[in-house]
Amino acid sequence: MADLPLISIALCTFNGEEFIKEQMNSLMSQSYSNLEIIVVDDCSTDNTAFILNQYVLDNSKIKLYRNDRNLGYNKNFEKAIKLCNGGFIAMSDQDDIWDKDKIKIQFEAIGDSELIYHDSEFIDSLGNPINFKMSDKFNFYKGNSPLPFLYMNCVSGHSVLIKKSLLETIFPFPDGFHYDQWLAYIAADRGKIDFIEKCLVQYRQHEKNTTDILAVRSKLQKTSKEVKIEKLKQESLWLKVCAEHSTGGNFDLIMRLYQLCLKRNSSFVNLSYGWKIWKNEDRLLFLLKKNKISKFFFTLRKIWGPGTKRII
Repeated sequence: MADLPLISIALCTFNGEEFIKEQMNSLMSQSYSNLEIIVVDDCSTDNTAFILNQYVLDNSKIKLYRNDRNLGYNKNFEKAIKLCNGGFIAMSDQDDIWDKDKIKIQFEAIGDSELIYHDSEFIDSLGNPINFKMSDKFNFYKGNSPLPFLYMNCVSGHSVLIKKSLLETIFPFPDGFHYDQWLAYIAADRGKIDFIEKCLVQYRQHEKNTTDILAVRSKLQKTSKEVKIEKLKQESLWLKVCAEHSTGGNFDLIMRLYQLCLKRNSSFVNLSYGWKIWKNEDRLLFLLKKNKISKFFFTLRKIWGPGTKRII
């Protein structure tokens, strides 16, 4: 064990009593031996904390913290990661199931990358496979360009292993955005990222998921015009944050996209914004696992501003 570096698992919980035992058992069964598990419970009102306490009593590798107030998904992960002591850090949700060799495989493969992630198999709330993988939805990216993460994300938090050195540049997590997309963006901007093709997590899908990765809820619920307009504002804010944290040769492109997005947000339509995306679709839309026609229509949807969204 002394020869292996300490790897931390940052596990965030909130009212997860239904699935937490199965996930904890999979974490405790990891074949990589030198682990610590940092658990931060975000003011659960069910039996989650009680269940976790049973694991703490039986294993010194587990450290349990409880928040005095609810921080929310992103800020809770930020706190958990800051509490980690390992030279490498993996993130864990409360409702998945990990392959026993997940950490071992990722540690052996990370090399000189800042971040490595892997494929995941979707399961339903009962743990049954639904015959769909993350790689069926997205093209996976490896390399040192953050541009593929401006408009979408293929890197789920549960699939990530990062080097602790990355912590110097990722805090604070920007408000209102998914922390895993932020990690992918920063890691690719500061160094490079890589992926493993093997499915190392069973990714549970249920109605309480924080991220609606399969768009189950959005298919059942009609999106209001107000929500659509708010998404336009969020898009410009995200581009602004990314431009402010760009250190490579992509600053000019990201800043131009941000400026054009702002113009789109103050009008009915901005063709220049769509044209700029389309001219760079090989990088900006790399993750989109669609043909050229579908990518064109994705770009076309980007040109419509709030004025149009209020009408249609």
